[in-house]
Order: sequence, then structure tokens, then C-alpha cells
Amino acid sequence: MKKKEQIAVIGAGSWGTALALVLADNGHEVRLWAHNQVRIQEINEQHTNHQYLPNINLPKNIVGYHSMEEVLDGIDLIVLAVPTKAIREVLRSIQDHQKEPLTIVHVSKGIEPDTLLRISEMIEEEMPKELYQAVVILSGPSHAEEVSLRHPTTVTVSSKDMEAAGRVQDIFMNQHFRVYTNSDMVGVEIGGALKNIIALAAGISDGLGYGDNAKAALITRGLAEIARLGTKMGAKPLTFSGLTGIGDLIVTCTSVHSRNWRAGNMLGQGKKLEEVLADMGMVVEGVRTTKAARQLSVKYGVDMPITEALYGILFEECDPKSAVDGLMARMKTNEMEGLVNVYEDRQYDEI
Repeated sequence: MKKKEQIAVIGAGSWGTALALVLADNGHEVRLWAHNQVRIQEINEQHTNHQYLPNINLPKNIVGYHSMEEVLDGIDLIVLAVPTKAIREVLRSIQDHQKEPLTIVHVSKGIEPDTLLRISEMIEEEMPKELYQAVVILSGPSHAEEVSLRHPTTVTVSSKDMEAAGRVQDIFMNQHFRVYTNSDMVGVEIGGALKNIIALAAGISDGLGYGDNAKAALITRGLAEIARLGTKMGAKPLTFSGLTGIGDLIVTCTSVHSRNWRAGNMLGQGKKLEEVLADMGMVVEGVRTTKAARQLSVKYGVDMPITEALYGILFEECDPKSAVDGLMARMKTNEMEGLVNVYEDRQYDEI
């Protein structure tokens, strides 16, 4: 029988709420924190979070909190489910109230522009070492809408401390939500972050009406870009053929649940970025990540033509059709040129 724990989920958006449901299904006492006091009132009184997960009823062992001090009192584990741009602010608030060192599980997917830090690195930089035992990543192909309906979902956890990763695996895993482990933190985080860039591009292609052939090409060549950069940064090549690589890439590039695909689709139909972001009403992580990935491509000397084209669309007012057509007009090359050999990697833990 699993040990029942007190867990604080910091961030009551769609993903934080869906993971709170997984934890509640496993019998844990779940505290769900949000900055919005009206949302907390709805969670506690109506047991819903209609803005993010309409038509989903929340069990009574999910309790909403607005006070960071109260949500952290006596807990066993923190799940950090806020956008990349809010990570540092939230961590500083946690520092002010946290009393004991705890394991921090982050479930966001992004890279910080300019510093070019992955989220686990941001946590390690921002949090005093005495306030955390381990940082664990949870990532994979997992739309919140489907997780909340208890549809079968598989994800991966990764950490420098694989004992902590195993504990998190046990806390989350159930018959609907299968959790694997993988010690390749760099690959897990890079795959999860950069797939949002390719999903934006896939949405643009669909918005232009280019169909499945073009999208298949973007997904395939996008994976090559992700793997080229990831391995330069120290990732294991085989990670990109797993859940946090091609798995997450497929689901994010092909599903209407994907906010990055939806944003790209609107861009492809001619809307401006500011208009798209206003219409979405939710954070589109791929926009910030595109800026960071372009900076990383320069730093590591990695060719990333899809990322470069998307950067032009997002930040230099390039015409989407011209940018996509420009990708097709690039100089001829061998398909395998620049690809990493995943079969040379013999130390991958498990897919």
C-alpha cells in the first residue's frame, strides 16, 4: 500500500489541476495553490476549476490555498506547475515560507531566455541548497484535458537523485497514469521545451492549409533539430526517441488540445502575435522558448532552420508563408547529415 503524503501543487492552471487529480486519485492530501483568490474559492466551494478544466469535478481531498505560508505548512513534497516566466518569483515566495528541505517536482516545459537555463537549473540557482533535497522533472506527452478524464497517459521523471525520482514515480503512478524513470535530465528538459517550437511551426503550416505532408516533414526535421542541440548540450541521443522526445513532439504537433499548435494555427491564418496571445488567454511557452533556442543555437553552433524561421515570424514580422516556403528552398543536403546516432548510446535507463 502506498504511503499517503501531503503534497502542495503550486499553480492551479490546467496542468497543475490535472496532476492534483492524479495525486488525489492516489489518496494523497493535495493542496492546490493559486494567485487568484476567486479561483481558490471556486475550487473549495464548487470543487471545479472551470476556466482551465471545464466539466471536471474535483474530489474533496483537493483543497485550494491562496496563502503560500499555509499551503507549505507541514507538506512532504512540492509540485511546481507555473509558467517558466513565473518560476523565479514563485520560488522566492516559497523561500520566504518553507521551513524544511523538500523534494521539488517541476512539471513546466521551457528555457529561460538570455540566461539559457533549463528549469531545473533555475531552481538550483534560485533556491538555497538547505531548502531542497532534490529537484525532479516530470515530463512527457500529456495533455491536461485527457489526464483529467483519466485517459491512459505515460510520462517520465528524471533527477540527479534517482532515488528521489523513484519516490516521485511511486507517488504519481496509477492504472491511468504510468510513470517511467530516465536519468538524462538534459535530454528530458530539452525535448520537453523545444517540442513547443516545432508545435508552433506545425500549427502555422496547418493554418496555411499545407496539410499532412508538410506537417510530417516539420515533425521529423524538428526532431533532428532538437536532437542536434540536445546532444551538444550533453543529452543522451536515445532520449529523443522516447516519451519526452518524439512522444511529446507528436502529441503537441497534432492535437487541438495543444496551445502551441493552436497559437501557430492562428498565426498561419494571418493573425498577429499580440492578437493570438490575447485570444489564447493562457501562456504559450513556445514563444519564449523560440527566443532561448535561437540563442542556444548560436552559442553551440547548431543549425536549426525551423527555429530560425519561426523566430523571424514571431519577432521580426516575417510573413509565415514566405518563411515556410523558405524552408523548402534551402540548399540540398543528405537527410542523415548532422543527425546523431542514437544506437551509439548504450546507457539509457528505460523508455
